[in-house]
Amino acid sequence: MAVLTDPISDFLTRFKNAARAGNETFTAPYSKIKADIAEILKQEGYLWKYEVVTGERTELKVSPKFVDGRPVLTDLKRVSKPGRRQYVGSQEIPRVMSGLGISILSTPKGVMSGTSAKRQKLGGELLANIW
Repeated sequence: MAVLTDPISDFLTRFKNAARAGNETFTAPYSKIKADIAEILKQEGYLWKYEVVTGERTELKVSPKFVDGRPVLTDLKRVSKPGRRQYVGSQEIPRVMSGLGISILSTPKGVMSGTSAKRQKLGGELLANIW
């Protein structure tokens, strides 16, 4: 297995590829931050469900959401990368697609969506924009 320099980007790419290919489920290596991102995606309606599967390796099993055979996820963009981190204050959190999408932030109180971070007046590292 290859060594990943950006596991969050790998998870988001697997999610986007599975949604575009019409796959019912996909798996990704488990980490707490990926599980937190999956929970946000589930709350915002981009996933049906996700579960942690333990075995030889702990993995996340994720089911993207489809409506009328089309994926709910249109596209996503990884903003903060290991080589170039992007931090935003609570007033600088971007609106994605004029409010139709979401942003995901890593804040001092954990990983949360941009709207909940703005509501709590928290800034942090802007991980991704999803629409």
